[in-house]
Amino acid sequence: MPSVQWLAATPGSITLRESWYAYPLVESAHVLTLCVFVGLAVMWDLRLLGITLTSVPCSEFKRRLGPWIKGGFVVMMTTGVLLFYATPVRSYQSLWFRMKAATIVLAGLNAFVFHRGIDRTIEQWGRDPVPPRAARLAGARSLVLWTVVVVSGRMIAYNWFDCDKQPHSRIVNTLAGCIVPDEGAQ
Repeated sequence: MPSVQWLAATPGSITLRESWYAYPLVESAHVLTLCVFVGLAVMWDLRLLGITLTSVPCSEFKRRLGPWIKGGFVVMMTTGVLLFYATPVRSYQSLWFRMKAATIVLAGLNAFVFHRGIDRTIEQWGRDPVPPRAARLAGARSLVLWTVVVVSGRMIAYNWFDCDKQPHSRIVNTLAGCIVPDEGAQ
């Protein structure tokens, strides 16, 4: 906790958090690039599942959308880090933020396994209307994980489990990292 308190006290964090223009612009850029990234990733995942655009080879789909997906991801993550930098204590103590961060890690692992595995043979199966099981599973996991990221990210804005809104159950306080005085302590 002291590290996020230190981060919150840095001049850059204070400036970004208190700016009339910078924070809203960063947040808007985050949402817009989220739309680009998630929208295109959903199209890619649906193609991997064999649900849509089955006449377009997966390799062609990847070639055309890949740079846009990667670009959207990079800007989305950069702006997300800046949003965390602006409000590190609140973010650190947010159950929704923790869920979002953990799910982003899982989505990254899913993408890593896909690209190190079945994606290496995309030229062999890419024209098939329904890709192999491993590709379909990667697409299904991606859809679920990015849905959780978007929903939990959206829920960060609401203060259901904010540490400054007490009382919460012990499990919520523990999961959110809330520092709450023990009720039995004198």
